[in-house]
Amino acid sequence: MRRTLLFFMSLTVAATAADLKWSQLPPLPDKRGFAGSFAGVSSGALIVAGGTHFIDKMPWEGGTKLWHDTIFALDKPDGQWRILGKLPKPNGYGVSITTPEGPVIIGGGNATEHFREVVRLQKEAPLPPLPKPCAFMAGCVLNDVIYIAGGIETPTATSAMNTFWALDLEQEGAKWQELPPCPGKPRILSSMAAAKGAVHLFGGAALKPGPDGKPEREWLNDAWSYNPDKGWQNLPDMPRVAVAAPNPASVVDGKILIIGGDDGANVNFEPKSKHPGFPRDVLAFDLKSQSWSIAGEVPFSLVTTNAVLWSDQIVIPGGEARPGVRSPQVWGASLRLKP
Repeated sequence: MRRTLLFFMSLTVAATAADLKWSQLPPLPDKRGFAGSFAGVSSGALIVAGGTHFIDKMPWEGGTKLWHDTIFALDKPDGQWRILGKLPKPNGYGVSITTPEGPVIIGGGNATEHFREVVRLQKEAPLPPLPKPCAFMAGCVLNDVIYIAGGIETPTATSAMNTFWALDLEQEGAKWQELPPCPGKPRILSSMAAAKGAVHLFGGAALKPGPDGKPEREWLNDAWSYNPDKGWQNLPDMPRVAVAAPNPASVVDGKILIIGGDDGANVNFEPKSKHPGFPRDVLAFDLKSQSWSIAGEVPFSLVTTNAVLWSDQIVIPGGEARPGVRSPQVWGASLRLKP
């Protein structure tokens, strides 16, 4: 019989999306913080692993980005972070999925290459590698099947991958399946959520070569759902663009929440050191009415991070507070579960 993994990623709660009250948990034990980390739950503890930060100067000043491999664990919301171990290698900007056997770390990369490896943090049994190296993709799990959409194959790619992969965790000897891709543009840094028997894909950015040959973003606000039996369906567009919002997106009170995310409005903001940060409003997609609304604001501006259900809370651990600037802050919104 299949176990239900959906509990870990999408949960019906008594609170409404607009009523979520956010408070700070113990900050990550690094004053710079990290972007692009992996996160999940392992043996009841909150796990944050890997990620990047700049070690000397900001990126526009020629700063050096450093990739990390440390795995941090927080055993309880009022506890202290401890070092649990290390990833197989420094890694960031992949996908992390919580399963009953612990977090699964999928893909990611470093400054020179992206990875195919899929790693369980709690079990030594390996999972099959991705069909291709991939980072900056989105992912979620539905009925024991992990889904991965988009991303880029190399750090210098000027186009996103038009891919949609699935791995059945319950099928012995299973390999990644290549499914029909989203009919929208290939994308990076989109949001995904599993709810009501379907995978949902929101926003992100398409890529194209810029005048200097480097990747240039096209900001997206489209929305899609994928039902394993029916295929892809176009949903109403999002009220605004959302790139790199915390993933997988949380489901509260029958609504998928896109918490913040970069809308591109300040992409050319100067001076960069005074960048105001990213949007703080929460976009809510109502699964019943198939419509969008604004469900309040959050007291933080964090992108390229995760949304983890842990200890009856939605937890956002670290991330990028504004371009180049990481944050060690960890935020949680308590949820009162229905009996």
